[in-house]
Amino acid sequence: MTESIVRKIPVAPEVSERMSPTVGTALPIISTQDLSLYYGATQALKKIAFQINERVVTAFIGPSGCGKSTLLRCFNRMNDLIDNVRIEGVAEIAGQDINGKQVDVIELRKRVGMVFQRSNPFPKSIHENIAYALRLHGLTNKDALSEAVEKSLRQAALWDEVKDRLHASALGLSGGQQQRLCIARAIAIQPDIILMDEPASALDPLATSRIEELILDLKKDFTIVIVTHNMQQAARVSDFTAFFYLGELVEYDSTRKIFTNPANRQTEDYVTGRFG
Repeated sequence: MTESIVRKIPVAPEVSERMSPTVGTALPIISTQDLSLYYGATQALKKIAFQINERVVTAFIGPSGCGKSTLLRCFNRMNDLIDNVRIEGVAEIAGQDINGKQVDVIELRKRVGMVFQRSNPFPKSIHENIAYALRLHGLTNKDALSEAVEKSLRQAALWDEVKDRLHASALGLSGGQQQRLCIARAIAIQPDIILMDEPASALDPLATSRIEELILDLKKDFTIVIVTHNMQQAARVSDFTAFFYLGELVEYDSTRKIFTNPANRQTEDYVTGRFG
């Protein structure tokens, strides 16, 4: 894997490459091996082992409480913020164990951006929502900031809608526009991976369609992992789908196969609406 594709997360020990891709032809960027997570005495993830390839969209599906969002938060260590969390096994990005003690978590989260279920723009101007994030990562030149703001808004398919009101409050945008602004903010620092936790669940059908179109466009430059309860959405936007139930990975394959010819009866029952 070349540095031009994936920038390494600083760690002290040398970590060897693990496993080969199980699906697709791209190089793996995320991999887990016997990954388990506990909230106190409650086990939320049970020995998850799989890989996610570069520059594809992977959907996590399954009923509420099955571990989808918990696993998603493992990849940028957001679970660190929760008391009494214990992790066993291995989670790697670009071949490096991200739970190692020497990992720079700030650098990890720079490489692994996140978009949440509900849009959370800063109470600042549209321009400042993105410029502020860039300043935090060391970009201070005014011209370079303006150029980066425009680039990220264009990538988020929002520039034409806001270019004449960049200094107006971001809170004045519609819900769908606010979510695209949050996506623009996430991609402004050029991460390798974008995690999306039900990014369209609070939006109307038209705004949802814009987000889905954006996801399909962004996968040219980013690896995207999306948690969704919407089976039609998973089928529309993802290349690969992982089905989870009660903390276990039941089945992981191409989205086409998961939705047309799943190997597991439980998967078939879920995607056809028999339970869940």
